[in-house]
Amino acid sequence: MARRLQAVHRTLTEHARCLYGDEYRPTPRCETEHREHYFIQELTFADPDSILAMLHELSPFQVDGFLPVWVRNLAYRLVLLQRPDEPALMREAAENLWLHGPDWDHIAAELTRQADALDAD
Repeated sequence: MARRLQAVHRTLTEHARCLYGDEYRPTPRCETEHREHYFIQELTFADPDSILAMLHELSPFQVDGFLPVWVRNLAYRLVLLQRPDEPALMREAAENLWLHGPDWDHIAAELTRQADALDAD
């Protein structure tokens, strides 16, 4: 009997919802075998709009949602690598780090400093 190795979902958000659940919506019925590393591979190469859509839909208030903190941190890091000059995005990522710190407070402070410097230019 052949097993389906990689989950196939229409969007990154759908894949995350299947894997981690959703605080606000039911987890969809899915016949695929979920393995976290497949999701991380998809996240790694996702475009910034897809990543932000996932973050905003599954954690609309940043303090909520079932996405693991390390996944949120990775997602924001990947978005910032693709959009390095967006002060509002830097501040959003910093807020996420402050909410789930204090280990990352120094990184959040640096992101805020960089955002302020970009706004001043």
